[in-house]
Amino acid sequence: MAAILARAGATATAAGGLRSGDIRRRRNVVVVAATSTGAGQAVPQEGSLERPAWSGETPVSRLVGALIAFKPLYSLMKLASREVIIRTAEKSNIPWREMTKQVLESDVYEVFDRIRDSNLVYPDYYLSPFHAYDEGNLSWLAAAEAEPATMSIAKRAIPDAGSIEEANQIVRGSWLNAIEEHHMKYSGNRQINDILDVGCSIGVSTRYLAEKFPSAKAVGLDLSPYFLAVAAHKEEKLPRKNPIRWVHANGEATGLPSNSFDLVSLAYVCHECPARAIIGLVNEAFRLLRPGGTIALTDNSPRSKVLQELSPVLFTLMKSTEPFLDEYYMLDLEETLSRAGFDNVHSILTDPRHRTVTATVPF
Repeated sequence: MAAILARAGATATAAGGLRSGDIRRRRNVVVVAATSTGAGQAVPQEGSLERPAWSGETPVSRLVGALIAFKPLYSLMKLASREVIIRTAEKSNIPWREMTKQVLESDVYEVFDRIRDSNLVYPDYYLSPFHAYDEGNLSWLAAAEAEPATMSIAKRAIPDAGSIEEANQIVRGSWLNAIEEHHMKYSGNRQINDILDVGCSIGVSTRYLAEKFPSAKAVGLDLSPYFLAVAAHKEEKLPRKNPIRWVHANGEATGLPSNSFDLVSLAYVCHECPARAIIGLVNEAFRLLRPGGTIALTDNSPRSKVLQELSPVLFTLMKSTEPFLDEYYMLDLEETLSRAGFDNVHSILTDPRHRTVTATVPF
């Protein structure tokens, strides 16, 4: 399989690309090709393609899709993907199995019934297997493994970082700085008083936002009551002036009041959703934000040089656990924001793998 994919991948390269720091304009969208990640760090680089050759309707993508569709092979790929993820994390000094065990053996289960909305109807896409879990995010194992998996995101993005902490500082710091700079520039001097973190998982991104904007009230919202139970259980042990509120709801129809937030964030959410759900999430964020409010979406960048140059084996394993990855890469996210009514749409490569797209609700 690896040899077949390697030959196919070799036909999918292209020459060219933007120089570091170049800026492209598409309609009313500003796309910054690269930005500094901090002192001593290399500037993230864009690849020469609009999106990876292994995504969309390319021959490579169709070949990978055919392999994944073959159920016996898919089962093997799913297991292999999971093993690669865990082994890579533990080589980076992330104690995956130990962290998972601590959650599963804690009293987190007592929080579950307080968090869960038993009347919530899950969208069909959310019931699909992904991330190598047959139940998707609706399981205790997925919730228990979410924190080491999140730590792995930063380490994969900044492989030369001396520690997980340093990698997180770079990845999360660049993301938070992009949000703050956009809001300061386009909000009309409005303070961030209310934050909504959609698809908050176990609350890692929510806590970063709460610490960046300590005077604000933060809400973490997710479809998984298992993830939210872990988030609430962790938060109970942290002293905080404004405790984070956790909401079990669908980000496409939150049931929260209109014009009630200054910042809506979606961190590493969109690549897990079909295009129709991403559009629904963006439209709901527009409804929830006050005039001058900021939306911020951070996720894999289609133009990332690192992602475009993934080995055939790695991108095949990745696609085997991410059923909506093609839809994410094919969707014009910036245009989706513009169509929803947002102004000042900006996209910036905040680390070698991820972009942060920000936009403003007009006054």
